[in-house]
Amino acid sequence: DCSWFLFLFCVFLFTLVWLYFAIIILNDFHNFNEFIFKQRKLWLDWSLVLLIATAALITYSAMLLVLALCLQLCGQPLKLHWLHKTLLILTALVVAAAFTGLGIKWAEEWRSARTSLQATGPFLHIGIVGGMTLLAWPLASFIYRTRKTGLKVCLLILYCVVMIVLYLAPLGITSPCIMEENQLPPKPALVGHRGAPMLAPENTLMSLQKAVDCNVQVFETDIMVSADGVPFLMHDEELTRTTNVQDVFPERAALNSTAFNWTDLQQLDAGSWFLERRPFPTVQGLSAGDRYWATKQRIPSLKEALEAAKQSNLSIMFDLRPENHSDYQSFVNATLEVILQSGIPLQQVLWLPDGFREQVKQQAPDIQQVYGRKRLQDEKEPLLHVNLPYQDMSSEEIRQYHHDNVSVNLYVVNQPWLFSVLWCSGVSSVTTNACQVLKEMKRPIWLLPSSTYLMIWVVVDCASFLAILWAFFLLKKCSQRRRPAESETDVLLTKINSLMQE
Repeated sequence: DCSWFLFLFCVFLFTLVWLYFAIIILNDFHNFNEFIFKQRKLWLDWSLVLLIATAALITYSAMLLVLALCLQLCGQPLKLHWLHKTLLILTALVVAAAFTGLGIKWAEEWRSARTSLQATGPFLHIGIVGGMTLLAWPLASFIYRTRKTGLKVCLLILYCVVMIVLYLAPLGITSPCIMEENQLPPKPALVGHRGAPMLAPENTLMSLQKAVDCNVQVFETDIMVSADGVPFLMHDEELTRTTNVQDVFPERAALNSTAFNWTDLQQLDAGSWFLERRPFPTVQGLSAGDRYWATKQRIPSLKEALEAAKQSNLSIMFDLRPENHSDYQSFVNATLEVILQSGIPLQQVLWLPDGFREQVKQQAPDIQQVYGRKRLQDEKEPLLHVNLPYQDMSSEEIRQYHHDNVSVNLYVVNQPWLFSVLWCSGVSSVTTNACQVLKEMKRPIWLLPSSTYLMIWVVVDCASFLAILWAFFLLKKCSQRRRPAESETDVLLTKINSLMQE
């Protein structure tokens, strides 16, 4: 009975940790949806499946744990049914499989946990201390009822060690948002990831205009070059996800985007898929005018995008794909030619591709060079702009780059909690899908002066310690009051047994 109670408690904690990870990876889940579509040609918002399944597992294990604790307080045995035992084992196996899959296929999310712990560490500490404090009641009840001295001592020592560690845990919590109000860095600039993909079809002129409405400073996009040498906006190497190429050119749908000439590309609808597949929940809230506007979107050329950016005084940052193409140098030349002919101020162009970068510097020295790597110790030419996944930069590195006047852009940041941590860390800008959400944030979600956090830490620990003492003291009194009654009952039962024997 004790072993199954311990197993139930561990399964609940295991599932609770998975729920925490599930909430973390929601920031990047659109990447998973795109990956599944490329593999299976099936579009579904798998985040809903993840959350529903996780909610079912955590609800089941939580309800069982609550019932087990109530039975423990009432002095009743657990006596789990075999069906519940089977379901608990299956729950543990499912969560273990989920963690294993996360580690194999999406290992960078483990680094996301480091950032999320910085955002939630102070509050997780309070919650865990509160939960362990409540656990003192059933623990004290069990200890005063059981006659196994060794088990009592082991449980008490284990519980005391855990509580001491929790009480001292804030010594290791280093959240960037524990600072004074006047120390808060400026709000990071917003970079529209393929425009404003929650409000318009990605990499279209509508998406660019929606990004302008969100007050983004940079339009981030991806460039392909058609078979006849026209640079155009497209992220995927295939056209199946964001166009109706399967309807227009069914026999050529699986070809690389660069295999189509510009005349063919202009026949494709690049907007209706957005309304049909609804890649983000925000699509449901679009106005009738925006829905009609989305159906009229076509694949824009780089020339059109540069013209729109120039009119809106918007900078543009782009990758040039595919990097392993045999004609990549001609792609660079074609792209650079369009930029130079567009008349856009070159300071508004942020060049990301690494291939033939020196050639670009010579032909257009005013273009801002952005690097997708960290600086090296023996760097000959100091980096001025870096563009990295948010998992690759710690708060300490961000502060150091900021101190050295190196502009740091991190991608892709969609959740307010993540934006808040990076804001407190001093990041220069973030690439986001949710510009309409982040632009409304006037300050980080939370900001605590160190003195306030110290006071909260001391109050929580003291309140927890007193509550634990009260639990053990009160239950000891109750157990002492029950003992005389129990002994009288034992005497009475002995007399009855002797009479029956006689």
